[in-house]
Parts: sequence; C-alpha cells; structure tokens
Amino acid sequence: MKKRAMSVLLSATMTFGMLAAVPMTASADDVQNISWMFWDDLDASEDPITKGFKNVIDRFNKDYEGKYHVDPITTTLEEYYTQLNALVDADQTPDVFIVSPGPNLTDYVKPGVAAPLDDYLAADGWKDTFSSDAVFTQQTYDGKIYAVPLNIAAACCYYNKDIFKEAGVEVPTTYDELLDACKKIKDAGYTPITISAGTAWCLSMLAGYLCDREGVDLDAVNTGKERWVQDKTIDAGKKLLELSQYFQETAAGDSNDDATMAFAMGEAAILIQGSWAIGQMNAYNPDIEKSCGVFQFPAIEGGNDPARVIAKSDSLAMNAKTKSPEACVAMMKYFTDDEAQRWTAEQGGKIPVTNVKYDADKAPAQMADVMKIFTGASSTFGFYNESLVSSDAGSYFDNQMVSIYKQEKTPEEAFQAVEDWYAENGYRK
Repeated sequence: MKKRAMSVLLSATMTFGMLAAVPMTASADDVQNISWMFWDDLDASEDPITKGFKNVIDRFNKDYEGKYHVDPITTTLEEYYTQLNALVDADQTPDVFIVSPGPNLTDYVKPGVAAPLDDYLAADGWKDTFSSDAVFTQQTYDGKIYAVPLNIAAACCYYNKDIFKEAGVEVPTTYDELLDACKKIKDAGYTPITISAGTAWCLSMLAGYLCDREGVDLDAVNTGKERWVQDKTIDAGKKLLELSQYFQETAAGDSNDDATMAFAMGEAAILIQGSWAIGQMNAYNPDIEKSCGVFQFPAIEGGNDPARVIAKSDSLAMNAKTKSPEACVAMMKYFTDDEAQRWTAEQGGKIPVTNVKYDADKAPAQMADVMKIFTGASSTFGFYNESLVSSDAGSYFDNQMVSIYKQEKTPEEAFQAVEDWYAENGYRK
C-alpha cells in the first residue's frame, strides 16, 4: 500500500484518535460489530445523499438488532483518504469503506486490501437487481468486481433561466456561444460562473471537460502513445484561463458549498457541477428548483463528441481481512435495496444503479433534465483526476490546473509538469 507521505507516528496518532471517536455499541457477545467509513458527518450534514446513507445504517442496525451492528467512522471529504490510509497502514482497515472507482479503488485492490465481491453478487441474484453490468465497469479489475456502485452522478451545467432571460442569452451549445453568454451576463450585472476554483477537483472537472471537448485522447496520454504537452491540452488550458475572467471574484477562496450557495441564491448564472449538487442547491433555496435549467457542456469544433458526459459513482469496498464478511455484505445490500435507491433518485439528486421504480414527480425538477442528458450521452468518461494512471497523478494534475487559474504557470508549463511527473514516476519509456 502506498504511504501518503505520513510518518508512522502521525498514522498511529490519527488512527488512535479516530478509533476513539467511533461509537462502539455495547452488545451481547454474539453480535457482530462491523465498521463502515464515510466521508461526511451522518448527523450534522444537510447533504441529501448523506441523509440517505444515515437512513440505511439506521434501518440496518434496527433490522439486525442482536445479530449485526454497524459502527460508522466519519470524517470530511478533504481528509477522507488520508485518514483511511492511516487506518490501512495501521492494519485497522474498516470492514467496509466508501471509495471512488478508478485509481482510488486501484490503491486498495493491488495490495489486497479490498476483497473481490463476485461470489457474493452471484449468490442470491443480487447482481441481477442492478440496471446493467455496465455499472460495474469502473469497479472491475482483471475480470473481478471489487466494489459495489451505489449511485451514478453526471456532471452538467446548471443555469438560472431568469438571469439568462434578463441578459438576453440562449443556452450555449458551443464554447464560443458560452463565452458570448458570459460576456452578456456580466454586462447585465451578474456573475456568469460560480465555482470553487481553490478546490482542486472542482477546477479539474472543468479542465477535464475542456480537454475532452478539445479532443484529448486520455487513454493514449495515459499509455504514452501521446504526451500531455500537445496543442489540444494547451488550448484547453488557455480556455480555462479565458473562462476564469467570468468566475466570481472570491472564486479562489470559496468552498464548493459557497459556490453552490451563490448559484442557489441567484447570485450567479451558471454552476458547473455534478448532479449531487441538486439536492444541496434546492435545500439552500427551494425557489431555485423552478428557475434552474440544465445543459450539456458545450462543444469545441474539431474535438470529441459533445454528447460525452462526465459520470462517476460512489462505491463500497469490503476489507479482505474482515472477520464478518456476511454482516458486511448484508449491510452493503441495504445500500442497493429499493428504499435506498428510491431515495437516491427522489431526494439525493443522483441516478439509481438498480432497476428500482421511483416517482419522478417526487424527484427534484432538475433530475429530469439530467436524466435526459445522461441517457442521451454517446459515452461517459470519468473525472480526469480519477482517470489518470494513479490517484497521485490525479492529485498532481489537479494542482497544475489550479496553478493555471492562479497564473502561477502558463498552460504549457503546467502540462509539461504533468508530463514530467509521468516520466519521473515510471509511466514513460
């Protein structure tokens, strides 16, 4: 398992502190206690997905009272992998933990931390409840499934219909139209785009769309058939810098929550975010649901198909050394049962991964637009920071995109730095 540049002392200290905070339930000797690690506060968060996950844990603990019990370990999104890795390094890996597919999951598959789940999925038809085998694509390694997807989120552009109308602009379908719309919106006295530019993954999401729309072949770049320094990536970096003139003035210091709230409160015209933000924006301001529209990230002439959509899923992995695999699998099934998946669609603002039937009228109004974009997508691709050769490569890429935005590096310098990282870490011949 790769260390995350932490000393043994720091790992031990963090691990002791985290385990001390885990709510251990007093129970009979025959009750199997399992731990589950998540990247949000189950009790304090207003995020609809988190609330849905809390419902799952509460239901499971009630239904299996006297047999199984889940003890949640919660942290923050920013600290999640650092703290999870501290537990792994201390041989205190949670029984079940949430993980992003791609390189993040690879970090736990290669050293044998995550268990293959195929036998459990096949045992009683569990896998047949999922909408298709395709939902397991990013969770599959060497023909085996190592994580169970819980939902699918699509990254889209949300816009305020009222601001667009006042500024006299139409929904943009090309990058040039997007620039023109931003100029008119700014002239009308509104912030065109709200974004957390200081949060690397938010900026990376925008950079990923720009690279893809320019026609970058990420597989070719990852395998060395192409290099990070090419006209397409440089042009994407220049467009990132060009669009940044239309960000809110406080973009560098604003959190993702700040940026989402600014859109929800009608202070900005466009928010580029995942469908997970729908529940959050509607919670901030219920009226935004009526005035919020959704459009696909615009096309760039000569680039990849503009019907391609960034998509990702939250997934659950199981500790290969858990002493209670049956309890773990029973709990994981609760996350994909009809009640949990119905909540995902009707409350959470994400797309279910099973064949569950849900009431579309109860779902946020924006979900219909997101579903239309997602089902009409020619293909999907992952977040760039989760689709590179490793999670460390993704983090490095993120930081270089921030350096472009802050004008600390030119696009040429930033992408050369990424190429140099690939060479220095053995990903170039």
